[in-house]
Amino acid sequence: MGQRLVALGTTDDELQIVAALDSPKHAKLGEDAGVVARLRPIGVPLAATLSLPVDVVIDFSIPAATMTILKTCLEKKIALVVATTGLDAQQQKALEEAAKTIPVLWSPSMSLTVNLAMRLAELAGRALAEHPSGADVEIIERHHRFKEDAPSGTALKFGEIIGEAMGLTKHQHGREGRPGQRTHEEIGYHAVRTGDNPGEHTIIFGLLGETLELTVQATNRDCYAHGALAAAKFLAGKPAKMYEMRDVLGL
Repeated sequence: MGQRLVALGTTDDELQIVAALDSPKHAKLGEDAGVVARLRPIGVPLAATLSLPVDVVIDFSIPAATMTILKTCLEKKIALVVATTGLDAQQQKALEEAAKTIPVLWSPSMSLTVNLAMRLAELAGRALAEHPSGADVEIIERHHRFKEDAPSGTALKFGEIIGEAMGLTKHQHGREGRPGQRTHEEIGYHAVRTGDNPGEHTIIFGLLGETLELTVQATNRDCYAHGALAAAKFLAGKPAKMYEMRDVLGL
């Protein structure tokens, strides 16, 4: 994702990439970030720490690294876009506390279409909440074999939004054996890990006699990079607050 942010960011006239960060153990520290991203040199070396003034930092990493860059952004009063998933409750609370001091945009998915689909799922959930036959909600997500967390943060966010819209309180992760009849209070999650799938989510609203499905699918990772760059442009200059991608989309 860092390479795609560099590649796409250098083609956007509204943006200037002034720093590229990675782990202190990265084998290519010191090399030009443009070359690392398989582009021309851009005059920005890959570094482990942030030394130059910047307007916004985009974090696509792992939870521990997110907490490290969050500390830097707080110290330097820099806006932060967080696209990292798998944050635990304590780490999420740290972001919320930071948003009292700096602008933070945190989303489990940077995809613009995923966030639009979340809004559509919310509308569908509200409309079907009182359906006479009851609506069963199942969420199927597919990702590449290297993804470490399951279900995806995006799937959990879909479930959170739909749960609030429909008053569903039970979150069921997979099924096996003889779990018995499905209750209407639950949302089912199913995580598929296969090949190099960059991300696919299907939300099923199952009723008696008919079914509504919402599917959003990424064919490559550029959609996440485009969304993160749009988020960075939106966040620059904003007051301290916790923002979401729906703010970027005007939803």
